[in-house]
Amino acid sequence: MGKISEWELWACAQHYIRNHGADAPILAAMRADELLDQGDMAGARAFQQIVIRIEQLLETPEGVVLN
Repeated sequence: MGKISEWELWACAQHYIRNHGADAPILAAMRADELLDQGDMAGARAFQQIVIRIEQLLETPEGVVLN
């Protein structure tokens, strides 16, 4: 597998959020751990990058007032 593009990382992050909501970062991190256990270093690194993007997407933007 070649290097995953920035677009693909963001798309995967969106996919995880759409399918798992607030549990998305936990489930993606678990997948990263599974890949690491299997010796798939590139896959584990990709999922670590996906977790970072998921967390960014789930952050509440500054200045937003929640009701």
